[in-house]
Formats: sequence, structure tokens, C-alpha cells
Amino acid sequence: MAKDNAGNPLPPYFNIDPDQALADLDTPTTTGGFAAIAEACARGRSDLASRGLDDAGRKSLRLFSTWEITRYLIPVAPAHFRRVLKQNPDLPQGTSETDGGAKWFTLDEVLRLRAFFGAQGSKAKNYLPYRPEGLPAKLVAVANFKGGVGKTSTAAHLAMSAALDGYRVLVIDLDSQGSMTSIFGGKVDDEWGTAFPLLARHYGEHLRADNQRRLDRGEAPQPLDESLTAALDMSARDVIQSTHWPNIDLIGAQLNLYWAEFQIPVWRMAARTWKLWDALTDRLEADGVLNDYDLVFIDTPPALGYLTINGLAAADILLVPFGASFLEFDSTGRFFDMLHSTFASIEEGENMAARALGRPGMAFEWDAVRAVITRYDGAQQGELAALVQAYLGQTLSPHRQDFTALIGQAGEQVSGIYEADYRDFNRETYARGRETFDETYAAFKRLLLGIWRREEREAKGELAV
Repeated sequence: MAKDNAGNPLPPYFNIDPDQALADLDTPTTTGGFAAIAEACARGRSDLASRGLDDAGRKSLRLFSTWEITRYLIPVAPAHFRRVLKQNPDLPQGTSETDGGAKWFTLDEVLRLRAFFGAQGSKAKNYLPYRPEGLPAKLVAVANFKGGVGKTSTAAHLAMSAALDGYRVLVIDLDSQGSMTSIFGGKVDDEWGTAFPLLARHYGEHLRADNQRRLDRGEAPQPLDESLTAALDMSARDVIQSTHWPNIDLIGAQLNLYWAEFQIPVWRMAARTWKLWDALTDRLEADGVLNDYDLVFIDTPPALGYLTINGLAAADILLVPFGASFLEFDSTGRFFDMLHSTFASIEEGENMAARALGRPGMAFEWDAVRAVITRYDGAQQGELAALVQAYLGQTLSPHRQDFTALIGQAGEQVSGIYEADYRDFNRETYARGRETFDETYAAFKRLLLGIWRREEREAKGELAV
């Protein structure tokens, strides 16, 4: 190792031999080289993803122990839990790996047990999650145009938290990278298994109605191509797939979904009156999806494109994850600036036309918007996080999501924290590891319940609308 006059090692960028550098260099990369790299990544991805699969090649959800159920899922003492099971032999009794060993339950069984405790147990305890009757599902978009901020991880863990809490959840992956789809074990062959046909159907129905108006005026209609004709026969239920979680369903994504970013502006140019930002919302409502679930989590691409605009316009709640660094704070500020420019531009265009026709205008509105600090290191980032809190105020979620070793291990297994078996660590390590995600969910749930309660009271006339 080369050293300076004082005997200290030189920095590694000194004394690099050009001939040795040439010897280490590979051949120039052609376009075909990208295919080879992509194929290598695909093999690696398949190998890593297979770690979480059962013998049939499917993802399966682990079992939950009596300790875990009574600590995290059903708030009763373990002795009382066992006593209730003994008194009610028709309830799920769980399975033991050894004679007299701990009892383990599937999540389906946990949900049945929770329903029993909700109907028969103490009314002073919240065995069942709060959910006002008569209100549709709440849509939650998780977005930021900076990658690597924990967007997909946050959306996935919130979906899992809500499912463990007893809510019925739909996850919509709008990111063509399909990371969320991988986490939930989704299988998507092409764009027809994604949200694309829902957007295409929305445009196709607009075009068909517009063509009728053209015919009424004696004008030639615009043709519907094969894709639009096929999409008109599809509904959201055709692309919703079940997952290894009994109360989480998925609309998945894969690379071909990115084609929508090129197709949507073409449709918009052909039909200026098409409200592309309403496409996802309208189709979910028309197909009755929002009555089948309590929560819909939308994972958006790391860019403010047409798919992201659809996800954001559909959302009731917007969550924006970012790390506690200057660059991520700066980037997130620019993201909000772009959100303002984009949606203000849509409102201006729509309202200009509305005023000309004497019609009421439109305005986008979200029940709540929260920024969430992720991958937080209190020892290194406390000062900056406090500064960000001072500037953002209530917009910044009070909980900062820590990075723990449990996160890294779950990521290696292509799974979520809640899918990890605590026996792979120990109880206390597991409890510390999941604590930050429990707090993240608690902050979100407090927001959700406040919104639902406000709407419930407004519906009863207890609050001014």
C-alpha cells in the first residue's frame, strides 16, 4: 500500500496504474448488454423471491402464537384466552408442534376469535376496529418522487398492520417495478392483470359517449381499437387477486404497466374532455370495490406521472415518506410544489370551462396529508428531524419510523416485518423490531379514525359540513 512522507496510507484514488485499470476493464456495453443484465437480475429476483414460497410455489402466511395474539391482536390475558377456548370447543383451538406446547393459529382463525370476543367479550375493550356503517372505504396513497424513501415498505406495512387489526384491505400497485406485488406474492403476466384496463375502460366509455354525441350531430365517430374494446368488457374484479393474507387483496403491477404513461397522453390528446385523473376513482366506485373493503392502499411510482396523478386524485389520505436528510427534505418540498402546480393547473383548466358553460367548478381535496420520516436514526438525525418538524408542523407525522435490524432481515426474505416469525430472533428482539411499525400504524389509525368520526358526525348532523 502506497504511503505519504509521514507514513500514512495514501487515499485509494492515488497511484492508480492506467494499464492495470485497462486490464480490469470489460468490453463496451451495447443495447443487448442491457438485456443480459436484466436477465441476470430476473434470475436473482426469482431466487430471492422463492425464499418466501411454500412447496407449491406460493407464499404462505406464518402462524400466530397465543403469546403474540394476546399481546398484539386480542387484548386479553393469556389465561383468560385459554379459558375461553376451553369453554367454547367450536372455536378454533390452534395447533401445537409438541404435546403440551404453545398453541399456534392461522390469521383466519385469529379473525374468527376476534369476532367472537367482539360479540361476547367486554364492551369496554376494542376487540373490533372502529368502522362507521354506510361509509365507503378510505383510499390511502403513499407517494414521493424520490426513490429509496421507504414508500413501498411503508405502504406494505400499513396494509399488513390494518389487516392484523381486522380491516379488509385492498392494495393497488401502480409502480411498474412491481415491488409491492412481489411482497404480496402476486402473479401478473402482462398489463391486462394490472390497473391498466380500468384506465382504458374509463377512456373507452368516455369515447363511446362522445361518439354518440358525434353521431347525434351527424359527425363521424372515432374508432375504438382492439385494446379499448377489450377493456370495455373488464371490471376491477377481473384484476383483483387474493394474497396469502386472508383479508388483503391485490391489484398487481409489472413492467408493461409503464406503457400507460405513454398511452394516457395519447388518449388525452384525442379527447380533451376526458377527465383522466378521475379514471381510477370512477372505476373503483362503479365496480362496487369501495364497498368490499375498509381501506385501499395505493403504492405509486417514484415520479409524478399519469399513474401517480390517478393514485393521488383517488386518495382521501396522502402519506409522503422521506428520510431525515437535507436532500430528501429538499426533494420532498419540491414534490409538494409539483403537486400544487399539477393539481392547480387541472383545477384552472376545468373551472375555466365550467365558468364558460355556467357550471359549478371543481376542487381537489384530501381528508389529510402527512409526511412521514422513515429509516430514522435518532443518534444521527435528531437535530435535523426536529428542524423539519418545526417547519412542517402538523403536516409531519409525530412518529419517526426507526430503521431496525429486523427491517433488513425481512427485506432479505422479500417479506414484511409482520410476516417474520419471532422465533427466528427472540421475543424481546422481535417486540423492539416491530415497535416502530406499530407506532407508525398507530399514528395513521389515529388520523383515519378522526376522519371517519368527522364524517359520521357530519352525516348525523352533529357537525357543520
